[in-house]
Amino acid sequence: MFDVIIAGCGPTGAMLAAELRLHDVRVLVLEKETEPASFVRIVGLHIRSLELMAMRGLLERILEHGRQRPAGGFFAAINKPVPKSLDSGHAYLLGIPQPVIVRLLEEHAIQLGAQVRRGRAVAGFEQDDDGVTVELADGEQVRSRYLVGCDGGRSTVRKLLGVGFPGEPTRAETLMGEMEVGVPQDEIAATVARIRETQHRFWLRPVGVGVYSVVVPAAGVSDRAQPPTLEDFKQQLRTIAGTDFGVHSPRGLSRFGDATRLAERYRVGRVLLAGDAAHIHPPIGGQGLNLGVQDAVNLGWKLAAQIRGWAPATLLDTYQIERRPVAEDVLDNTRAQTELLSTEPGPQAVRRLLTELMDFDEVNRYLIEKITAIGIRYDFGAGPDLLGRRLRDIDVKQGRLYGLLHRGRGLLLDRTERLTVGGWADRVDHLADPTAALDVPGVLLRPDGHVAWIGDDQQDLDEHLSRWFGEPAI
Repeated sequence: MFDVIIAGCGPTGAMLAAELRLHDVRVLVLEKETEPASFVRIVGLHIRSLELMAMRGLLERILEHGRQRPAGGFFAAINKPVPKSLDSGHAYLLGIPQPVIVRLLEEHAIQLGAQVRRGRAVAGFEQDDDGVTVELADGEQVRSRYLVGCDGGRSTVRKLLGVGFPGEPTRAETLMGEMEVGVPQDEIAATVARIRETQHRFWLRPVGVGVYSVVVPAAGVSDRAQPPTLEDFKQQLRTIAGTDFGVHSPRGLSRFGDATRLAERYRVGRVLLAGDAAHIHPPIGGQGLNLGVQDAVNLGWKLAAQIRGWAPATLLDTYQIERRPVAEDVLDNTRAQTELLSTEPGPQAVRRLLTELMDFDEVNRYLIEKITAIGIRYDFGAGPDLLGRRLRDIDVKQGRLYGLLHRGRGLLLDRTERLTVGGWADRVDHLADPTAALDVPGVLLRPDGHVAWIGDDQQDLDEHLSRWFGEPAI
């Protein structure tokens, strides 16, 4: 009997497993693939995801495998400088091969005690008042208290759950791959610069000695179950650029579409959805992996609290309440960005206007904060602007704030030195006189780093401790 079974060991599933294990939850991760993906697609970790990795003590390990670049030029690939003084100690993008980040997160979950079984596909499940019985493709049955579908856009769990997935189907596809080229780099750069004046779904970027990441619009919409061929790339390169650049020796070929869909519900009883199982959208802006990882960190401590028996009655419901609107916003901004990539005169005119508007720092900053998720503010009710937002990684007496959040517990930062977490000490840490950088008397942080309370009144604090961390221990 497990506490939680997770279907899918991608970034979302692996991160969720690790978050649950911080609270000693018994976790089984089922992954239908027998081996990790070998296709080396470079993905980007945005600012908020980097902050979450720092909060769990993972960032230094991940930085070793990634490449940092400025946190700008994300929105519809409009190249603007990074706004000054972004509110983060990790204001950059980290490019990292997707198989590497998946491996690192999976290793982290296993080190914390999660079980991962590969080659085990979920074929069915039934839930009752006490738990979920999961049936695997080979007929084996496994029992758990909860099931979380982190099994991608074509999620088996979501389909079996009967949750609607409304939205728009794919209208245009893009080919992506890594391959060697047969022409000089300066010739490539000149041609790419010319084509990208009007065609923004096109690039060749070096990712190694003589190896390029190639992105080019597909000829049409096809069966995504069938990967593209090298000849498909050559044909589209010749059609759009007038040359195929002598591409050869492919190292991974794929296609992606611009389908945009959002699950109607994130939870039905003891079964929940996270990551691409709950939302899909075009990759423009690079938000997909980040959105899923952030789902996992939001859900992990809440589901653990439910299992450990101290969760307030409505805590698990706040997962959908908080995260579904975030996904709605991501879907909308990717829809907007996709329109701005069109070669039609109307969208191009809007793109030129937005390019001018982004010269205003406020506009540029707003869009960067939206893409990187540091502008998110959950609705916790009336209060200062900081309430509901994540707190940046400030200096504290013990070093850095995020270093105090590695265990996934709540944290009270107390400048008054007279507040207490009392009967919640088994769930919430207390740091008195934390730092002069904090300009409010007291702050209560949830395990995901979001500000749950601000003030100096003990009775008010106790009410908010009960709201987020349940009844105090006797």
